[in-house]
Amino acid sequence: MVNTVSVKDAPATQADASFAELAARRRGRLRRYLYRRPRVMDAVVVACYLVLVLPTVIDAGQAGRWGAIALLAAVALSLFLRRYRPVAVVAFIAAAEVGVTLLHPWGSNVSAGLWFSLYAVAVVHTRRFALVTAALATVPVALLYFLAAVGPLERELPHPAASAEEFRVITSIAAGTSIAFSNVIATGIGISVRQRREHEQEIAAWAAQAARLGSVTERNRIAREMHDVVAHSLTVMVALSDGAAVVVRKDPGRAAEVLAELSRTGRTALADMRRVLGVLRDDAPADPAAGQAPREPFADSASLGKLLDGFRAAGLPVHYSHSGPALPEDVAFQLTVYRIVQESLTNVLRYGRALSRVDVLVVREDSTVTIDVLDDGRGTVEAAAPGGGSPGPGAGGRPGTGQGLPGMKERAGIYGGTVEAGPAAGGGWRVRAVLTLNGSIQDGTSTMLAPASGTAT
Repeated sequence: MVNTVSVKDAPATQADASFAELAARRRGRLRRYLYRRPRVMDAVVVACYLVLVLPTVIDAGQAGRWGAIALLAAVALSLFLRRYRPVAVVAFIAAAEVGVTLLHPWGSNVSAGLWFSLYAVAVVHTRRFALVTAALATVPVALLYFLAAVGPLERELPHPAASAEEFRVITSIAAGTSIAFSNVIATGIGISVRQRREHEQEIAAWAAQAARLGSVTERNRIAREMHDVVAHSLTVMVALSDGAAVVVRKDPGRAAEVLAELSRTGRTALADMRRVLGVLRDDAPADPAAGQAPREPFADSASLGKLLDGFRAAGLPVHYSHSGPALPEDVAFQLTVYRIVQESLTNVLRYGRALSRVDVLVVREDSTVTIDVLDDGRGTVEAAAPGGGSPGPGAGGRPGTGQGLPGMKERAGIYGGTVEAGPAAGGGWRVRAVLTLNGSIQDGTSTMLAPASGTAT
């Protein structure tokens, strides 16, 4: 079965608006006008055909061969259908041209109808099908000239030494050859147009696929950011609210501090969510005075310190240390470090039990940055989800989403790094992330991770 498309629809592609506009500009004003008005183009084709066969129509009318004129008129009308039934139109015109040649052997440009119809076939069908159709359409009239020796110029001898019979044979062969050659040219033009349109469709499909991949990547990025923000903030807020409920009667002052930290964590989470979701709106810059959060990554000199303070307020005995040169100033890299530490500590807070110490170590050696988050508690190992995802429901009954560890791996993968999570040698749970700095971000330092060296309480 031959796969076809309408000639009317053949130029159309699945490209987006920008690609369609580019293709339209390349066509030029006249071609663009005719492309948008196929009926007008059909009328132009029929008019061109009538101009080409007009001498034959006049000559046949003078000779009283009205049957030939009727066939030529039928061919002209059939060209209006070449977009919708190109193969049937080719078959009809091939038979009509044989009839015109038999009725009026001296006609000129009689095969012009085949040019337009073969072009239409080549535009919508495969190359092999188009060439076979051209050959089948050419054979009848070509054989008629070759075998019947009918010459349209038999009364005009170019050389006095040649007989009329010899000249008829020569002109018949020349006429048959020219008809075959012109049909091949028309088919070749249609094949070329089809290939160009297929190429445009491939480019448009590639552009659409690239856009879809970009959209999927952006959705994954937003989902990863939302997971980090929501999972961390809610976990800390739940821990703070539980702690406030415990100490509110015994130590109201301490409870007030916990509630203040709870409020601050909630406001920070809202600001982070606005920042992430802001990219889904227009490109206008955010106005902090109007309460709009900035949309750029928020890692700064105080962000990690505030993060650690929040976990300490929630009850985690966090100890931080950094060795080696300070981290680079690249904001995306800082955000990656921040998110890995955030996700690791969130899982410790959610699942760890009987904790006495949680160590966060950041080590930079040349172009390698290693992040270790190690706790000495219990519960995290038992709650670890199979398959490498985030831990599932632990002793505290707070289920995870299964996106934490995969999200950390995706972030580390951007910098050619890896993330490993599993039981620590001396008990507890350990998360290790290894990131590689490329040449574009090794220069410069960052003050995001303060203190730059030594230990934090």
